[in-house]
Amino acid sequence: MTAAIRYEIGQDRIVVLTLDMPGQSANTMNARYREAMAACVARLNAEKDSIAGVIITSAKHTFFAGGDLNELVKVGQPEAKAFYEMVLLLKAQLRALETLGKPVVAAINGAALGGGWEICLACHHRVALDLPSVQLGLPEVTLGLLPGGGGVVRMVRLLGLEKALPYLLEGKKVNAQQALRAGLIDELAKDRDELLAKSRAWILTNPSVVQPWDARGYRLPGGTPSDPKVAQMLAIAPSILRNKTQGCLPAPEKILCAAVEGAQVDFDTAHLIETRYFTELTTGQVAKNLIGTFWFQLNEIKAGGSRPQGLAPYLTRKVGVLGAGMMGAGVAYVSAVAGITVVLKDVDLVAAERGKARSATLLDKKVARGQLTAEQREATLARIHPTDSNADLAGCDLIIEAVFEDRALKASVSAAAQAVAGDDAVIASNTSTLPITGLAMAVPDPTKFIGLHFFSPVEKMPLVEIIKGVRTSDATLARGFDFVLQINKTPIVVKDSRGFFTSRVFGTFTNEGIAMLGEGVSAPMIETEARKAGMPVGPLAISDEVSLSLMSHIRTQTAKDLRAEGKTPIDHPAFAVIDLLLNEYKRPGKAAGGGFYEYPANGQKYLWPQLRSRFEQAEGQISPQDIRDRLLFIQALETVRCVEEGVLTSTADANVGSIFGIGFAAWTGGALQFINQYGLQNFVGRAQYLAEQYGERFSPPALLLEKAARHELF
Repeated sequence: MTAAIRYEIGQDRIVVLTLDMPGQSANTMNARYREAMAACVARLNAEKDSIAGVIITSAKHTFFAGGDLNELVKVGQPEAKAFYEMVLLLKAQLRALETLGKPVVAAINGAALGGGWEICLACHHRVALDLPSVQLGLPEVTLGLLPGGGGVVRMVRLLGLEKALPYLLEGKKVNAQQALRAGLIDELAKDRDELLAKSRAWILTNPSVVQPWDARGYRLPGGTPSDPKVAQMLAIAPSILRNKTQGCLPAPEKILCAAVEGAQVDFDTAHLIETRYFTELTTGQVAKNLIGTFWFQLNEIKAGGSRPQGLAPYLTRKVGVLGAGMMGAGVAYVSAVAGITVVLKDVDLVAAERGKARSATLLDKKVARGQLTAEQREATLARIHPTDSNADLAGCDLIIEAVFEDRALKASVSAAAQAVAGDDAVIASNTSTLPITGLAMAVPDPTKFIGLHFFSPVEKMPLVEIIKGVRTSDATLARGFDFVLQINKTPIVVKDSRGFFTSRVFGTFTNEGIAMLGEGVSAPMIETEARKAGMPVGPLAISDEVSLSLMSHIRTQTAKDLRAEGKTPIDHPAFAVIDLLLNEYKRPGKAAGGGFYEYPANGQKYLWPQLRSRFEQAEGQISPQDIRDRLLFIQALETVRCVEEGVLTSTADANVGSIFGIGFAAWTGGALQFINQYGLQNFVGRAQYLAEQYGERFSPPALLLEKAARHELF
């Protein structure tokens, strides 16, 4: 069997340990790694009198990817004790390296994240290649975990509590240049030869070295938790954290506990504290939800799980964007950043130039933060060509329409653009609600028409919802999918329908919150419990952001379309409240100065005081749990209906899309995983109770009942 770590000793008596896990594209801390590292540590101890030092590097493109999530996701309560002991053994290996009595250097040739960075922290000196692909950090918190291989203990002892916490609590990642400035690494190298040469040179000039925390007289940088300045920071840290997580995500709280408690004891005791918290998180359900969705399902999507197979990858070289408003300007920006030439068209050149100026502002911020050079800024801006002429769209292989949600307007601009771009161009609409099949009638070849639904603000939101119309070809879908990956976004694929997936489910969230207000439920209670359920913002606040007038416009358009199809428009108890706010109280939303909230010019928003007198009723109050469940269940049930109707064909698309697109409670792992982890039979029972109490819209769909009866998961 090929070893996972190659052990080679040179004439200079320096041992090079090369991490090279057989059969994997990346190194991970699996059983084979642990066996190999145990053997290496034993040999180093046996030969330490004859060696000068140790270099740890990797044969892969990345340095080390971290823990083996295939292993971690299977660890439940029954395996807790064995897991705890295994982690302590793994940490003992790293501790043996740093206390070997010989200099140990990490020669970081690629990304070192999670467990990979923990290996580097156990080395006395760190040299990294100065390449954009080199990322360093501890992203475990994003998967509901904490750095369990000594990451919390060593980062706190290296940087001090205050400076270490952003890396631990936020999963902050840095490139090599940033890491050097932050004191995480010691040197940069321009290529692999220099990387190894600098590592060897440091070993030979530093024959006797210990870690800072093992040196006599060591003091924690910035002070211990009892230091007045640190104590002041720690006094408010838990409340700030609780305000962010609302208690839904246990990992940040456990990380803070491990960091603070570990800073008050000796190194070995701090390791025990870290391992206990790590075991608690690993065996918990939230980590399993997050690992399943943010790792396995997200990777499934990015590997092309929903892309038509058998079609060669397509590289978009020139994209035309119709409409230079906030959405169009955002699409132009992310395309230019990805290296694509952009023609940004609006009705007049001033508007198009204004759209380009938004990109300049975003790029300036990156330059100010040291994330971009002035030359890179200029090169990116030079790719965006503002215009008021359709003629400039010639040669575009993709046209993205991003104008107002009006069917006639979208049809006219798409047809005009297609006539110039030609038959090979794919035409896409950024509509959030209008059916793609109908919009496709505006162009000669509907097989070349697709929906690309971006989310605002485009530069921050990671998702693009790809909508396949009735006649959209597989080749067009594949091109759309490839473009979304090219601009570093996450694509989900849905079948054409009214509201598609994200807008349709998002509408159930806002409508349910507004309906509760109409029933007399306290507005502050609705907003607070929404956040406690894990939603990033309450339904009343987000309705103001979207604008009640737009919600009303979409409802009117939908009703008109349904009547034209011979169908009866659906009524909802939220509609009466929206109409009151719009027609009687003249409060259309944030952009118009006020909706459910007041927006003072020089202060924080607050709920419109008259909501209490006009809506709230003592007999209308319901339990906090019912509020939370109504808001989550209604979205999960609508997601099941999307699966039932074939709008969604992938569980991964449903879970990732619900979190990235509409902010569904992240702790659940997504709308379908929320049902899975709740237990389908229990979920059905709770949904039936909500239907009896609050309306038929909570009745479980047939697909959910069938799966519950068969004890199947989504």
